Amino acid sequence: MDAAELLERADTSSPEAGHVALKFFFNIMAKWGCTPSQQRILLGGIGNTTFHKYRKLPNVRLPRDTQERISYLMGIHKALRILFSNSPQRGYEWVHKANTAPPFNGRSALDFMLNGRVVDLADTRRYLDGVRG
Repeated sequence: MDAAELLERADTSSPEAGHVALKFFFNIMAKWGCTPSQQRILLGGIGNTTFHKYRKLPNVRLPRDTQERISYLMGIHKALRILFSNSPQRGYEWVHKANTAPPFNGRSALDFMLNGRVVDLADTRRYLDGVRG
């Protein structure tokens, strides 16, 4: 069972769900090669103290905004795993490659998501869901 399935079965406001979500988040950030600064932006511009607390993977009730952001990242990861099922590494690299398609308009998906808005994560997920068909 993957992190998304665990979260779907759990009470998303529970401390255990927060732990699972953070574990997923930091694992995918490592695979994407994101810096701590980028990770803080993707989590909603959280402060250093909160970021370092989260790095310890506590059982914590995450704010709704953080839950939503991680949920979109899970969907993005899942779509990339499907699209690049023969080469997962290509999926991890995809987020760094320039993309001429809207909404990216020549930027990488990661650069686009680093605008810091939830809608940018949602748009990236929608784009990938559309590509997947």
